[in-house]
Amino acid sequence: VLVTGGAGFLGSHLCRCLLEQGHEVMCLDNYFTSQRSNIADMMGHPRFEVIRHDVTEPFYCECDYIFNMACPASPVHYQFNPIKTTKVSVLGALNMLGLAKRVKARILQASTSEIYGDPEVSPQREDYWGHVNTIGVRSCYDEGKRVSETLCFDYLRMNNVDIRLARIFNTYGPGMHPYDGRVVTNFIMQALHGEDITIYGDGSQTRSFSFVDDTVDALMRFMDQEETVGPMNIGNPNEFTVKELAEMVIELTGSKSKIIYLPLPGDDPKQRRPDISRAKKYLDWEPKTQLREGLQKTIAYFRQLDLRTFSKPTPHTAHKNTESERNVYRLSQL
Repeated sequence: VLVTGGAGFLGSHLCRCLLEQGHEVMCLDNYFTSQRSNIADMMGHPRFEVIRHDVTEPFYCECDYIFNMACPASPVHYQFNPIKTTKVSVLGALNMLGLAKRVKARILQASTSEIYGDPEVSPQREDYWGHVNTIGVRSCYDEGKRVSETLCFDYLRMNNVDIRLARIFNTYGPGMHPYDGRVVTNFIMQALHGEDITIYGDGSQTRSFSFVDDTVDALMRFMDQEETVGPMNIGNPNEFTVKELAEMVIELTGSKSKIIYLPLPGDDPKQRRPDISRAKKYLDWEPKTQLREGLQKTIAYFRQLDLRTFSKPTPHTAHKNTESERNVYRLSQL
């Protein structure tokens, strides 16, 4: 089994799960937003191999299954170098689909809830085409992933490649990088250090948070079933406002942090909630871990981290691209 982005948050959990099931695992990663310590516990395993490689370059190996998970997934990382982000999504999918075609492997493409953009319907079903800005600060990720979906289905139509297309919604849990810029990480890190918790906008925007074990379980089931190629929403349909999340993190950490409000970054979606009827039907799956329980496990993980062993993958902030966007809008006269 080949796992691209295998040293990342989701990828490393997937590698562990595959090893537990007895598979031989090739973990491919360029360590842009991950680091080797994420997979240190697997390094000595006889069925585990690590390859440092960038998926934008072709890769050749023999394998039966490919999980294409490689891509910066947090806004602060994927906006740091937006052209590279689009390349990873598009060229990465192209290279992995080409490999799957050559060696007749089954390939699961990790797509995202971001392909729905700022949705006008809720919950989002797989047949919803989305409401996406093609020229905004998040477009590199949203559109890159949309093209990767297109490529999957064209490889299926033209070459009968055995695809599985998963649309993954917000996932959190132990193994997250402390500086990944995701909302759960930000809030927990701020609460543990007694800093003000920063909410973008008024905190009324909603998110659905799926615990990593649930997401990985769904991905494994999806890869193993024969009934549908997808697309398939994978996420937790329980919706929380960002403000509710912040309050729960303060309560569970026992922190004295106060909540402060900052402007909303560009194209930040107001609502995220998956319709998981297809996952229930085809995978016999629904998330088991409730937010409170998952947050307790995640907070315990962050408490024991030695932050000296982590560096910020990029110097980027949530608002950097939105601020520079004013010049672009002046030039485009929109």
